[in-house]
Parts: sequence; C-alpha cells; structure tokens
Amino acid sequence: MVTSATNFSRTGLSDWLVQRVSAIVLLAYSLFIFGIFVLYPELSFEQWSGIFSNNAVRLFSMMSVLALCGHAWIGMWTIATDYLTSLQLGSAATFVRLVFQLGCALLITVYLLWGIQIFWGS
Repeated sequence: MVTSATNFSRTGLSDWLVQRVSAIVLLAYSLFIFGIFVLYPELSFEQWSGIFSNNAVRLFSMMSVLALCGHAWIGMWTIATDYLTSLQLGSAATFVRLVFQLGCALLITVYLLWGIQIFWGS
C-alpha cells in the first residue's frame, strides 16, 4: 500500500472530474488559439495584442492556466503515488515522493503566478 505524503483528502472521483473538466477547458482553449491562427494567417503583434487585451479572452486564458495547473497537479500526484513506491525505492520512498510532490507544487505555483502576471500584469 502506498502512503500518500500530500493527499489533501481528495477522492478518486474528484481527481477524475478535475482531470476531465480541465482537459475540456484546455481543448477549448487550444481550438480557440488554433482558430485565431486560421482566421488571421498574417497575424501581427498589434493584432495579437488587441485580441488579448479583451477581458473575455484574458479570463478564458486564466481559466486555461488554472485548468493546466489542476491537470498537472493531479497527473504528477498520480505519477508520484503510482511509481515512487517502496517496491522501487525501499524505505526512502515516502521522502522521495514528498520531495517530488513539493517540487511539482512549487513549479506549478510559479507557472500559475507567471500566467497571472502575463495576462493581468501591466
């Protein structure tokens, strides 16, 4: 049995739901960006900047960044609990898993703050 270092009392159903909903948001955002490139094949920086100065686009972009962070956290947590086990690592498994999960959490937090700064900073 794997002991979770950072479970935060989630259930498998909530993890599954976060993965599916975030995947749908990311698909919609990817299609939106692809559509911009199809509609404006000679897109200039001014046009690109104009599109992203719209608050609806900024909000959709932030929703996508949040979805990406949630999706990444569930995915990395699953990898940590499935593959960083005592069978492969022995008695150091819990420590290695905790360090891995803290590193992932720190990196995801940096990406989230960077995304906020990109879309809402000056």
